[in-house]
Amino acid sequence: MAATIRTADKAIADPATPPAELAKQAQAQQVAYRALVNDPSKQAPTYALLDPELRRSAQANVTAGAKLRALVKAPKTELPPWHIVTPAPADELLGYYHQAEAEVGVPWQYLAAIHLVETRMGRIRGNSDAGAQGPMQFLPATWQQYGNGGDINSNHDAIFAAARYLKRNGAPGDMQNALYNYNHAQQYVDAVLAYGDQMAANPRRYYGYHQWQVYYVMVGGDVWLPEGWTKPQ
Repeated sequence: MAATIRTADKAIADPATPPAELAKQAQAQQVAYRALVNDPSKQAPTYALLDPELRRSAQANVTAGAKLRALVKAPKTELPPWHIVTPAPADELLGYYHQAEAEVGVPWQYLAAIHLVETRMGRIRGNSDAGAQGPMQFLPATWQQYGNGGDINSNHDAIFAAARYLKRNGAPGDMQNALYNYNHAQQYVDAVLAYGDQMAANPRRYYGYHQWQVYYVMVGGDVWLPEGWTKPQ
């Protein structure tokens, strides 16, 4: 796993990495981190084989993944009624994050981190158990307040609505409070901050996160829902 993490990190850090190889390495990185979440006994021996900077990054990613896993009350027995799509290009989404930061004042990396956590950058088409919708997962009532008449399923409109909502709740000065209002779980807040801080420290990491896939926690283990997947009727 340490070798996988090193190889993936090097590929993601290099702007010259071909798109297909970037996708392959980012998914390998994601799988390695999920394996470390699933088996904490392997964390320390794996970290020991990484250089200090990469060790800190790996620890942040694994800790974030573990906190999000803790929000799953129990592994599922049925697959969700979702459709998994190919996300918008990384640079297109990055443009929206930067526009929202410039106009609203919320750091782009936290908008990207929410997008990552909520729907894997828009891959998931489907409502949450609570009825949240769209790529940034807004409840309809909240969307009425912050959507400014836009389309809840639009990446652009949802990213801007998220920025307005975070700003209303204290961002950027109090990201803890802003994110807690977005999702009332400290584990969620910690995970979004961790992913955002990773991108703030090294913006190339965004391109790796953009390629992370949809995995669903089922009884018996994680199930990959690839792009194009729809739950069989």
